[in-house]
Amino acid sequence: MKKLLLSMAAIAFLFTACDADKNEIVQEQQIDMSDFYVYTDADSDEAARAASDKKNNKACASMTVLNRQLNENPGLAKKMYNIELQTRKFIAGKGKPTKPGSGGGGGGDTDVDVAPIDDGMGVIDIPVYIHIIYPDGKDIKGSVTDDQITSQMATLDADFRNKNTSQLPSGTTFANDATDAGFKFTLITTFRHDDPKSSWGTNNSVKAAYPPVTPKTHMNIWVCNIGGGILGYAQFPGGNELTDGIVLGGDYFGNTGGAYGLGRTATHEVGHYFNLRHIWGDGRCRQDDFVADTPSSDSSNGGCPTFPSVSCKTADMTMNYMDYTYDACMFMFTDGQRNRMRPLFAPGGDRAAMAGN
Repeated sequence: MKKLLLSMAAIAFLFTACDADKNEIVQEQQIDMSDFYVYTDADSDEAARAASDKKNNKACASMTVLNRQLNENPGLAKKMYNIELQTRKFIAGKGKPTKPGSGGGGGGDTDVDVAPIDDGMGVIDIPVYIHIIYPDGKDIKGSVTDDQITSQMATLDADFRNKNTSQLPSGTTFANDATDAGFKFTLITTFRHDDPKSSWGTNNSVKAAYPPVTPKTHMNIWVCNIGGGILGYAQFPGGNELTDGIVLGGDYFGNTGGAYGLGRTATHEVGHYFNLRHIWGDGRCRQDDFVADTPSSDSSNGGCPTFPSVSCKTADMTMNYMDYTYDACMFMFTDGQRNRMRPLFAPGGDRAAMAGN
């Protein structure tokens, strides 16, 4: 009789386990991954930008760096797929499930409403290491001042807490989309290195020379002369820990003046580091940034556009931090972008250790 009861219990457990497996399969089937992509048109876009010297165009190299890393690391695409799946599961489980992007094919409302999810994590404090690498002769503090560093940290805090005092363009329909992303940034240490190298490029050589410090638990930022008109570049979640972090040109770090001199290059690159794509998806109208409340666009915007700047049959969100507009004309992250960034720091997320999860 005892053996019979044990056998029946084992069978019941087996059926329960099978049901759980079925539920998991059903749950995964409900997560639409059909629009997900990793490679972009960034390489051809960058070549066109570099060939044009009339506008003195500046750019972010994060997507070209990503394309290169995908070629070098065959397993990276799968890791990024899994991170995307975790992100979409998290959003679907914590808030009202929505399609991941705004369609990528043109048309549709220019002001899609997305609710910010209540993930229970509160304001996430990101610990930061800054590496300053410049040739400075006798005084290596002279390259990037302490005031610049302080101003950059203040800008990151303001932008990710929706305290930017810039004004939205007159007539915009996006005012209600600006959100508090719920991140603050704490500077732990600044490392200063006297190095005579005049240009580091985008091949991560600066990280090889000065490796990241505990990148699993700290965000590392390198400040150096990149060259080639590149403002900065960041590594997306899922990449090699030895190259994880953000590289910024010293002329665009903190409050330095000029079109890109209000510290928003760092805001933009931290967005990539937190898994945000460019607002136009780096693939014309056919590719999206996986965020429902950012309208489709076919290319970046520069300068300070008047509203509306229309592409893909919708008004572009030119004031979003993930576009290329001048620093003074960048204003916002959206609720959808907030929802996309924060799953990285939840238990099971790729950057969970950074938030102590």
